[in-house]
Amino acid sequence: MRAPVRHHFGWDDNTSGGKAIRPALVLLAAQAVGARARKALPAAVAVELVHNFSLVHDDVMDGDATRRHRPTVWKRFGTETAILAGDALLALSAQLLAERPRELQVLMTAVLDLVEGQSADLAFERREFVGAEECREMAAGKTGALLGCACALGALAGGGTAEQVRELRRFGEAAGLAFQFVDDLLGIWGQAEVTGKPVFSDLRNRKKSLPVVAALAAGTEASRELAALYGAKEALSDAQLAHAADLVDQAGGRAWAQAQADRLLSQALVHLEAAGLRQRAHAELAVLAQLITRRSF
Repeated sequence: MRAPVRHHFGWDDNTSGGKAIRPALVLLAAQAVGARARKALPAAVAVELVHNFSLVHDDVMDGDATRRHRPTVWKRFGTETAILAGDALLALSAQLLAERPRELQVLMTAVLDLVEGQSADLAFERREFVGAEECREMAAGKTGALLGCACALGALAGGGTAEQVRELRRFGEAAGLAFQFVDDLLGIWGQAEVTGKPVFSDLRNRKKSLPVVAALAAGTEASRELAALYGAKEALSDAQLAHAADLVDQAGGRAWAQAQADRLLSQALVHLEAAGLRQRAHAELAVLAQLITRRSF
């Protein structure tokens, strides 16, 4: 499994291995409750391994051929190898926390939430109608749970109080859900050089992402036209994909998703304030939350 994993992380050609947001949250949360970051290092690595397990499997399920401007693992090594590589990353994450049972339980609970969210995401692609609230719940599991887990793990490893663990978890969950709203916006309007994925990737895969679900539920002429494009059996052309993106915007999906991301960021910062943290780490967590919800299109 070393070759596909090295490729995924960019270690074989010294390219980017990702933003490492989740381990950064773990380490900062540990510092925020008064511990040294090193104390939370196993949890930080475990969270990043879980995240990458999900990415390797997601690429198989979505059929995405590129990630971070490079061929995905399944595209380079085959589907079977990609599935096994993802499994290996998940197993290693659990092994890292084998002697920290409380932290392992928190991580594996988040994995279950992540899997449930991904399962719902796949199911939505086969359904004609998806409600905005159930789509939000899907995103909370798929993305929010692991970011909340990262913050809780850091606080646990650092010896934080029960209240600090709880508030930091809520901070991470809200920031993570905001992150998913922005990620869904990037999945439609993001530039390939920024996202590392093909332009209109989510529309091409007929994903029921948050902006799309909101647009389809708006009941406007643009909504109906978008529904017709999403219901077409044939693959959408580049021109149709660009038109679908315009329809999501016209139906209000883009503005709604951005407003939700802004509101969730505000909620996250309220929970951060309530945790009673060390000032410097508090400020760095706030900056990181703003960074991941203000990514460039």
